[in-house]
Amino acid sequence: MTDKPKIAFYWCAACGGCEEAVLDLEEKLLDLVSAADIVFWPVALDFKRADVEAMADVSILATFLSGAIRTTEQEDMVRLLRSKSQFLFAFGSCSHLGGIPGLANLWTRDSVFRTVYAESPSTENPDGTLPQTRFADNGRELTLPRFFDTVRTLDQVVPVDYYLPGCPPTPKVLLAALDQLFGGRLPEKGAVLAPDRALCEECPRRDTRPEHLALDEFKRPPYALIDEGTCLLGQGILCLGPATRAGCEAQCVKGNMPCTGCFGPTSRVRDFGGKALSAISSVAAGTEEATILRAFENIPDPIGLFYRYSLPSSLLRRKRLNGREGGV
Repeated sequence: MTDKPKIAFYWCAACGGCEEAVLDLEEKLLDLVSAADIVFWPVALDFKRADVEAMADVSILATFLSGAIRTTEQEDMVRLLRSKSQFLFAFGSCSHLGGIPGLANLWTRDSVFRTVYAESPSTENPDGTLPQTRFADNGRELTLPRFFDTVRTLDQVVPVDYYLPGCPPTPKVLLAALDQLFGGRLPEKGAVLAPDRALCEECPRRDTRPEHLALDEFKRPPYALIDEGTCLLGQGILCLGPATRAGCEAQCVKGNMPCTGCFGPTSRVRDFGGKALSAISSVAAGTEEATILRAFENIPDPIGLFYRYSLPSSLLRRKRLNGREGGV
């Protein structure tokens, strides 16, 4: 065993893009391996839970944990990794804000199971069999993690030291965090390790934004011919750059697609979806109800747009169903 600092990576309810972001370090990944021992990264190397349990408390310098918390297994693992780590980083939108998995908070666990295992057009399940936490057959028993009713962010389960935003975080953001970590230059705990300003300030099209915007309609990218050189919002494209934290290098905009808000809010915003809705509403023309409704008719899924990455961390947190708020 070397004296190098120990690093861990773990993946909860997420798509795996944050794990891909580590690989996107390319040759810089070799620098990481030279500077630290990766002692837990089950998606890439053969590590077991028992390996972590055998470690001394706070013996891991830092754990980068991606994904929201959806099951009892995930909750148990994040509590274990929290106890073994000096620093815990919420790595990516899902652990930071709840992410796209957090949109499941619009439904109950039971309705999610019915949709997936019984009602979807591609499902053949005539007996209506649903996952159970325990199943016994011929003297053998299988156990599965319990599926929570509510998706939670990482800091709603355990204390988090730092946040790396993005879906996924860019290699530049990850490298900067590692540099601060190994150099002993981390900021005050609780910081989001990305610039605390709006994306519009680093957008390559910022100088083309009209001084006064008044849009009669908002356009969806699949149905619009988008000019590659001018402000997307100025063209009526639903771009959330005015409400979103900078640091992603405006990669979507450079690809001629609008910002969808994956880096979340700046420190001055409590509820990202509310801020995004306010930013878009402020450039809508008209004061009459009919005119306003016409401007917004191309937004068929407002929650999916404005709370795409942040519903569990928002003031709403989840939809109330049958007169109650779903529990964990």
